Amino acid sequence: MNTNITPVLLGADLNCYNVARAFHEQYGVHSYAFGRYPVSATKYSKLINFTQITDIDSEPVMLKTLTDFAKSHKGEKLVLFGCTDDYATLIARCRSKLPEYIIPYPDAALQPIISKKAEFYELCDKYDIPYPDTYITDREMKASELTENNLGFKYPIIIKPSSSVAYWKHPFDSMKKVYTSADPEESEKIIKEIYASGYDDKIVMQEFIEGGDSQMRVFTAFSDEKGRVRAMCLGHTMLEEHTPHGLGNHAAIVTEPVSGFPLAEKLKAMLEALGYTGFSNFDIKLRPGTKNDFRVFEINLRQGRSNYYVTAAGMNIARLAAEVYTDGGDSLEKCEKKFFWHHVPRSVAYKYTEDKELVETAKKLAKEGKHASSVWYKHDFRTNPMRFLCAAEQLRRQKKKFKIYYPVNK
Repeated sequence: MNTNITPVLLGADLNCYNVARAFHEQYGVHSYAFGRYPVSATKYSKLINFTQITDIDSEPVMLKTLTDFAKSHKGEKLVLFGCTDDYATLIARCRSKLPEYIIPYPDAALQPIISKKAEFYELCDKYDIPYPDTYITDREMKASELTENNLGFKYPIIIKPSSSVAYWKHPFDSMKKVYTSADPEESEKIIKEIYASGYDDKIVMQEFIEGGDSQMRVFTAFSDEKGRVRAMCLGHTMLEEHTPHGLGNHAAIVTEPVSGFPLAEKLKAMLEALGYTGFSNFDIKLRPGTKNDFRVFEINLRQGRSNYYVTAAGMNIARLAAEVYTDGGDSLEKCEKKFFWHHVPRSVAYKYTEDKELVETAKKLAKEGKHASSVWYKHDFRTNPMRFLCAAEQLRRQKKKFKIYYPVNK
């Protein structure tokens, strides 16, 4: 235990709780978190000292808050995490003004090159990393321009903003993380709604790769301060969330050996060529009917919302940030074992996962004790009945959400 380590988190969601839990498991320490408002994922947790600051996402307020905190915690090893895209981007931009903190994120100069999907696909071309067939626009388009012949691929198609950070700053009623369009007329409507909200960056249209959630993979890498990849972990998605705003968030994952993943070395080579530092997180899909035709969707410039799948599999992200980031070494950790992580009740993961062979793997791992839930942490329940009730309610609501948004005939 190193009680001199002090985790400082911006956010309050599941990502924040997963990071705080990792620090508690590794070092026995509590985290300090600053967020705009309390969130059920972290509410009543004894692991987190939460302070509500409504404009913490403002650069001057964030800098003052973190600078003041550092002054009052001199002599401690401060490790700073951003738990949303906004916070991670803000932290990276202000890195030079926060010298007291370890900041496991890429340099601000890299942000515009890789954080936006359109620019990221240009890098994929350069480093021979496959991605879905893609068409990019920076304006509203008519249905006559959005035909299969013009796009170069068939309907249905996927539509998504290139810049997630800019997109979520302009909320509207029909807003979704990702859209599926059945025809040119629907594509015209979706694009028009996105731009009408005030969003002013590019929009990405892509071929729809068939297959359910279990065709997805999530790949997490960690690079030290010198840009060397020091850890890699591969997750086979069982199930994703299906609410409009949560679409694509992982709900259950089984880790698989990195050594058997054909894109691992290509992604590692790209990250090291870029001089990337800190956490990176890739969303990837396997074409159905193939064994190795994986297509990369995007990179997240931070630890993923479901980062506890990495910690639970034996690669604690708190240790990576607090120790490996600055240790000057050159070792590479690869997660080679199977482990079952779930944010939803196991019964939900078993019921809604389409790949029944993967379900049987998860059940076997659960029987062997090789499974963990992000919200179910006994050390946070002791003498803390409100946290227990809050966690139980979160799991109950997950059952309801899947019943509404992912119906099956069972």
